[in-house]
Amino acid sequence: MNGNWTDARPDAGQGKHVYINARLLNPASGMDEIGAVLTDGELIADFGPQLFANGVPGSIPTIDCAGHCLAPGLVDMRVQIREPGAEHKGTIKSAGMSATAGGVTTMVCLPNTEPVIEDMSVVEFVARRARLIGLSKIYPYAAVTKGLEGKEITEMGVLSQYGALAFTDGEKAIANAQVLRRALTYARTFDLLIIQHPEEPSLASGVMNSGEMATRLGLSGIPPAAETIMVERDIRLVELTDGKLHFAHVSTKDALDAIRKAKARGINVTCDTAPPYFALNETSVGDYRTFAKLSPPLRSEEDRLAVIEAIKDGTIDAIASDHAPQDEDSKRLPFNQAAPGGVGLETLLPVTLDLYHNGHLSILEAVSKVTSAPANLLNLKAGRLEIGAPADFTVFDPERGWQVNADDLASKAKNTPFDGRPVQGAVLRTVIDGRTVYRATD
Repeated sequence: MNGNWTDARPDAGQGKHVYINARLLNPASGMDEIGAVLTDGELIADFGPQLFANGVPGSIPTIDCAGHCLAPGLVDMRVQIREPGAEHKGTIKSAGMSATAGGVTTMVCLPNTEPVIEDMSVVEFVARRARLIGLSKIYPYAAVTKGLEGKEITEMGVLSQYGALAFTDGEKAIANAQVLRRALTYARTFDLLIIQHPEEPSLASGVMNSGEMATRLGLSGIPPAAETIMVERDIRLVELTDGKLHFAHVSTKDALDAIRKAKARGINVTCDTAPPYFALNETSVGDYRTFAKLSPPLRSEEDRLAVIEAIKDGTIDAIASDHAPQDEDSKRLPFNQAAPGGVGLETLLPVTLDLYHNGHLSILEAVSKVTSAPANLLNLKAGRLEIGAPADFTVFDPERGWQVNADDLASKAKNTPFDGRPVQGAVLRTVIDGRTVYRATD
């Protein structure tokens, strides 16, 4: 997909606009009806099936959505933007271009930058740069531990006042149980959320999922138990502290079973997954394909099906892109040496819509996992159509098919595990604060 970008900075200027003949999808309210949306400046002024039923005044610029879906802008709760410190892999601008091409209007970025997001100055830097560029809204997580070293916890209470939405050590698990216990206890005082990368480090020295496939390829394996052990331990720590914990990119059946049982007992845990874990399995590694080297690794078909089932029954609360850009030099290496991670902002919506096209979810249920659900987890005023809310939404055609081509992605990095995959669902327009920032041209 190709498109054009403009900026959405407040000084760009805009008045009223109306979007007619739209299939309004608002998962927060269950709305799925043909109607219109009126924006006034940066806000939604009105919307619904009866709006402008008798025609639009000629003075208001009108966009005809031609029956395509108009949904809240996607909220991606797990993105690595790489700026500051690794701009050769990605920048706030390249992440914004990739996000808006994928219908994402709100991103939350991990703290594993250089310097680490662990003090007020870096939190403010990210917010200031995002406002200056005007492509997608970016909120930061801050680190749980100083330097992401898993030893000494940060000043989470102060960091939250400066704009940190939640706290995580990013791609690193908080391995020390006592440190996580202290963090959960401290965070509870301020009603803050901690996000864990659920992987026992001492078991995670391999490069792909352990099993027959890894043995045949001669690659060292990461056992699914590495995820399950960490999840089961952390559930006990949440019980002990009465804190709040979210597990990122859960990928295994046994870990999901543990989370499902914990939720049934009323323990305050939530989780997300990413598209590769319900759309791909370990066979995608194929002939040492480094674009399919991810963290956590692609799992077995049994695990993939378990992830789909957990999305369907609500065990998995949200879907995030887990966007992890790597430069070409990091990926074009022998599989053992290549860096893990894949870009995912532009494929988040179409691959999530696979769940709808394959009959696992309704379209509203699928869209909710990338809009209202992550917004609710992070207490963001996003992911829903509401009068008076920011006019952040996307127009997309759920039926339009296209083939993912890594070279065509807007992302600075091209390391997508979905390269060559046919998908169904194309973003036609992305609107932020009432201004079109992306429009498809093909």
